[in-house]
Amino acid sequence: MKPMLIAALLPALTSLAAAGPGLPPAPGPLSDPTQLARQILGDTNLTAVLDRAKTLLQTGLTAGSGYGEVWIRDLNTFIELALEVNDPQPIRDALLTFFKFQGPEGDIVDGYIPQARAHIGYKYRRTPLAPDLLAHKNTVETDQEASLVQAIRKYIQKTRDRALLEEVVAGRTVRARLGWALDYLREHRFDARHGLIWGATTADWGDVQPEHDWGVELDESSHRALDIYDNAMFLIALEDYVTLVGAEAPEAAPWRPFHAAVRAKTREHLWDPDRQKFIPHVYLEGSPFSADFDEAAVWYHGGTAVAIEAGLLTRVEIQGSLEQMRANVRQAGAGSIGLTVYPPYPAGSFKNRSMAPYSYQNGGDWCWFGGRMIQQLIRHGFIAEAYRELQPMTTRVLRAGDFHEWWSRDNQPRGSGKFRGSAGVLGVAIQQLRAWAQAQVGPTRP
Repeated sequence: MKPMLIAALLPALTSLAAAGPGLPPAPGPLSDPTQLARQILGDTNLTAVLDRAKTLLQTGLTAGSGYGEVWIRDLNTFIELALEVNDPQPIRDALLTFFKFQGPEGDIVDGYIPQARAHIGYKYRRTPLAPDLLAHKNTVETDQEASLVQAIRKYIQKTRDRALLEEVVAGRTVRARLGWALDYLREHRFDARHGLIWGATTADWGDVQPEHDWGVELDESSHRALDIYDNAMFLIALEDYVTLVGAEAPEAAPWRPFHAAVRAKTREHLWDPDRQKFIPHVYLEGSPFSADFDEAAVWYHGGTAVAIEAGLLTRVEIQGSLEQMRANVRQAGAGSIGLTVYPPYPAGSFKNRSMAPYSYQNGGDWCWFGGRMIQQLIRHGFIAEAYRELQPMTTRVLRAGDFHEWWSRDNQPRGSGKFRGSAGVLGVAIQQLRAWAQAQVGPTRP
């Protein structure tokens, strides 16, 4: 998420989750899908959270009430549900705005904001194509280009508006600009020795490096590294790009073998077969952390969820990952598998004070990524498990009365309220779960 200048399977399970941190016990085998389906369809909490998500997503495209920017990494995660409850034109315009700020090497900005509201100390960029807006790029992260490609694919899949690909922005079509964005990653963020893309060292999917009080810009003190989140996002974007332009299109030809190579290198360099988990970082010039800290033991929940989406884990590995996530939650005393990392990085590992242990991206609990894990569990047939893991997330949303950016270990809301990324991923997860359930019981009779 964006670094901020701040310090810091039964209905009866609902009451248990509301009482505080910790997950309900695992259910037995899924011996009666119809019974589970009826429980899901009769769960009024799911209905209430989905309704709240749709209501929130009718109110704008910024990340949350604490942010003035439209961010591509956030928009990518709520665009599908937003398109169901809004006129698509403003969302189309927002996507095109990111291309208006595309850099001279093809890079994509994190977000843009009306000039009058730009009060945070980013290094803003301007464009005559949008004179009333300013944009900026967090250079420690490497997911902006991938996020925009994914968002375009989701937009076109939802709206069937393929004319967007031929829209011209400053002399280049969107189709060409998508390829240019991927070229930027291959040419400027690619480590040829490992065959993977790199970013600065961050905690899992985060965008705060440890070497600075704020931590959003690469400089001479940064420690470049390879991680699973960036490369999984890249793999998804490569697949989406080929889907958008057509598998037989000339533009797709070089990317298909490239995708296969990156996928193989991701498994080779970032998967730890002994611990059955992803390695947090493969460093290119050394680690910023103390030699006394065993970083290899740290579990990245968010990056693992995105890796599953990218097709990097087998079904057996997915099941093992879920079991380890649950164990991490129990040991941390946290509320859900949205727990970012476990164990967290020790106090003092990050100069940014918001990155204390169990805070923000260093062990905070984020539905924004937990909801993505739920979606992948559903996709791979872990229905009872998905329903169980979703319960604590929906319960606390209803208890707090809002979608929040992240949650403390004792299930208290933190960060921005009205956080649209959480609303988007939880809303889609609920829709997917209910679609499965409806297929089990058959069509509803009038």
